[in-house]
Amino acid sequence: MSVSVEDLVERLGGRDGPERYRRYAVGSVGFLALTEVGLWTIWMFQSDGDAPVLATVGVLGAVHAVVQFMLWRSALRHYLTAGPRPTLLVAGYTSLTVIMAAAGCVLLSSGRIDDGDLTSYMVWLLMFWAGPPALALSPRRGAALVAVVAVAGLVGAGAAGLPGPSLVLAVSASVFMVPFMAAASRASGWSVRLIEQLAAARETQSRLAVAEERLRFGRDLHDVLGRNLAVVALKSELAAQLARRGLPEAEEHMVEVQRIARESQREIRSVVRGYRTADLHTELVGARSVLEAAGIDCRIEYGPADRLPPDVQSALGWVVREGTTNVLRHAQAATRCTMALRTAGPTTALLVMENDGAPDTPSGGGTGLSGLRERLTGPGGTLTTEQQPGGIFRLTARIPWEEDA
Repeated sequence: MSVSVEDLVERLGGRDGPERYRRYAVGSVGFLALTEVGLWTIWMFQSDGDAPVLATVGVLGAVHAVVQFMLWRSALRHYLTAGPRPTLLVAGYTSLTVIMAAAGCVLLSSGRIDDGDLTSYMVWLLMFWAGPPALALSPRRGAALVAVVAVAGLVGAGAAGLPGPSLVLAVSASVFMVPFMAAASRASGWSVRLIEQLAAARETQSRLAVAEERLRFGRDLHDVLGRNLAVVALKSELAAQLARRGLPEAEEHMVEVQRIARESQREIRSVVRGYRTADLHTELVGARSVLEAAGIDCRIEYGPADRLPPDVQSALGWVVREGTTNVLRHAQAATRCTMALRTAGPTTALLVMENDGAPDTPSGGGTGLSGLRERLTGPGGTLTTEQQPGGIFRLTARIPWEEDA
């Protein structure tokens, strides 16, 4: 069963998931260092060298493993941009590796170890050496340094008298193991960085989702309250004028204000619960009533309203609501408004709203239409606004839909 990077992050879980994965990576390198110590121990038991030789190799191998672990950890921090480049450790590690390679060649040339001892000695040394510098340096410089040290070690082994078959074996093993260890070290650092970037991206995605939901909620409240508050203000002003004249119609308008206020409360509760949708027929009827109450002659062409899919009707309902609010709040002395629902092709709904009285902002910016444009991008719709001759403002909403198979 394959495990993706996303699944791995889910299994790590929590805010400390990336840090835990980094600890796992460093722990695996610690195990690699212990493996090097173990291999040098095996080499000491299998070698025919005398005690001083074995002790020297044992100490150098242990120091090499410790420096390897320290360099790998520092290289990982630098690779993750959490620390400086460990230049001194790279230099010390390289020097120690060259010293150990030279010591092996001297031991062979002086007869202190045999051909098989130097072959395994050189392969293990170069294999473990290749990982940390490949991660600590840039890919090009790391590869160049690893290659130079590996070639120098193998050339030194040949010059020290390593016979042809053993030299071929050492070269063949090194050609495979040295690049493998260098690539594995680089890949380990890359995987840790990928996990951290993925976790950061998910956190950013969560924040964006919250911000998007806040914007949606704000748009919904604006759409719900904008028109209703405009009607409340209009009717309250009218009722106040009638009351000052002592006319009984003022009471009727205040009752209407009370009804609209209660309706607004219900709609706000629906928005908060996330269940609210705009009904196209209700919005068209409401728009006519509101505009006519404001003294604006409203004409509506229903067209193919009944044949449209529910989601398209809901989206057009929001267009009617926001467009009506736009006329009431931003049109200058509007006297008439038309709403025409049509089709542009077999699978595209078109709603055109026209009113006289140019808005305060001709481009539609600042009139609340920018939020409506964002809302229509969900179902793949578009919203355009333009000024027509004679001071006519036109709003056009175009929403496509897919026919049922």
